[in-house]
Amino acid sequence: MRALSDSEVRGSFVNCSRGEARRLPLPRGLAGLPWPDLDFLGWRDGGAPDRAYLVADRADGPVGITLRVPTGPRRSLTRTNVCSLCITSHAGSGVALLAARRAGEAGREGNTVGTYVCADLACPLYVRGLRKSALVTRPDESLPLEDQIARLTERLDDFLAKVLAH
Repeated sequence: MRALSDSEVRGSFVNCSRGEARRLPLPRGLAGLPWPDLDFLGWRDGGAPDRAYLVADRADGPVGITLRVPTGPRRSLTRTNVCSLCITSHAGSGVALLAARRAGEAGREGNTVGTYVCADLACPLYVRGLRKSALVTRPDESLPLEDQIARLTERLDDFLAKVLAH
């Protein structure tokens, strides 16, 4: 992923108002992120634990979406959950159902789509082995790293297409 500026990130959001995009908190150290190792930029809102954000750089420019994280009791640490994007296993609450309001009229009517994703939105780092899941090891894959990255990107594109669908 190419490095994005503050204004590119804020201007990329498709499922919130421009005012909301101007007010949302950006990740700390945006300029110093490991951009070559990212297939998307994802972060949680430190001031609102039920909010998360994801920005993917696509051929026609960056696409950003706001996400909601359900609040409630923590899951059992004895259960293992799997991220639907990167296929990383996590114990307990390491995977969360993230729901995105659909873009356009459908979103204004309250329609959402969701998927189970690494709760810290660090899927690209897990795929590359740059971050490890607590308590659970990532399964050995027979796919080469390039194919794992392509699978992650394809699954992300599928989710973004659902958010953008009219």
